[in-house]
Amino acid sequence: MKNILSIMIGLVLTLSACAKKDYLVTIKTSYGDIKVILYDQAPNHKESFLKLAKNGDYDSTAFHRVIKDFMIQGGDINARPGNEKKIDYKIQAEFVDTLFHHKGALAAAREGDNRNPTKASGIQWYIVQGVVYSEDELTTDMQKMNDYMKQLMQMPEYVNLQEELSKIYYEQGQEAYGNKLMKMKPILEKEFNVTFEKEFPEDRLKLYTTIGGTPHLDGAYTVFGRVVDGLDVVDKIAAVETAAMDKPVDDIFMTMEVEEINLKKFKKLYEIR
Repeated sequence: MKNILSIMIGLVLTLSACAKKDYLVTIKTSYGDIKVILYDQAPNHKESFLKLAKNGDYDSTAFHRVIKDFMIQGGDINARPGNEKKIDYKIQAEFVDTLFHHKGALAAAREGDNRNPTKASGIQWYIVQGVVYSEDELTTDMQKMNDYMKQLMQMPEYVNLQEELSKIYYEQGQEAYGNKLMKMKPILEKEFNVTFEKEFPEDRLKLYTTIGGTPHLDGAYTVFGRVVDGLDVVDKIAAVETAAMDKPVDDIFMTMEVEEINLKKFKKLYEIR
C-alpha cells in the first residue's frame, strides 16, 4: 500500500514547486460530489477546463455518455438545453508519460484519428472508471495477440470462437472478455510459435493491477487531472441504465464549483485519499 501511495503522490507533483495556490474543482451531481485537481504538466487543458468551469459553462450540462467499466463522459456545452453560447475550439495534445489512465483520471475527449490525426482535444472530457488488470494482461502485447486471434478464428476447429467472444463481451463485460483472451494466449503461442510478452512501466503496472483503469487509452488521449474524492460517485454514475449511444436513460446534470486552495492544504487533501 505504501508503494501505491508513493506512486499516487508522485502523480500529483506536477504542481510548480514555487506555487502557493492551486484549484480544486467540485463537480456536483444528484449522485454526490466529485472533486478533481488539474495537472500543470497539461497547461493548456488545465487552463481551458478552469476557464469554462469558472464561467459556469459546464453548469447544467449532463454526463451524456456512460460506459460501465470504462468511463463517464461530460462537458458537451453546446448540447445544453436552451444554450445559445456555442463554444468550439481545439487544444493540441499534451501527452505526458507520468500521467496515465488509472481509475479516477480526468482526460480530454476528442474526435477519432481519421478526422483528427493530431489527436487534438475539444471541450468535452471524461473520468476513467476502468477495470483491474492482471500483470499477465498488461505485459502481453494485446494488439499482436488480436492479430493472431483473427488468424486462429479462420481455422476450422475455431470457427465458433468469434461468436463466443462476442457473447462474453456483451453479456459478461470487458473483464470477462479479457480473461477469455488470456486463456487463449498459450493456444495462440503454440499454434503460431510466437510470444506476446512486452515491457510495461512499473508505476503503471502497480496502479492498473490494484485500482484499475483503461491502459489502452494511454498515449492517445490527454490526461490533465484526477479525482481526489468521489470515486464512489463515479462508480454510481457508471452503473446507471443507458440507452442508445450510451446515453443515460435519466439525465445526470452537473454544476461546478472552483475553489482556490492553499498548496499545503492541497497536498494534505491529496495524501489522505
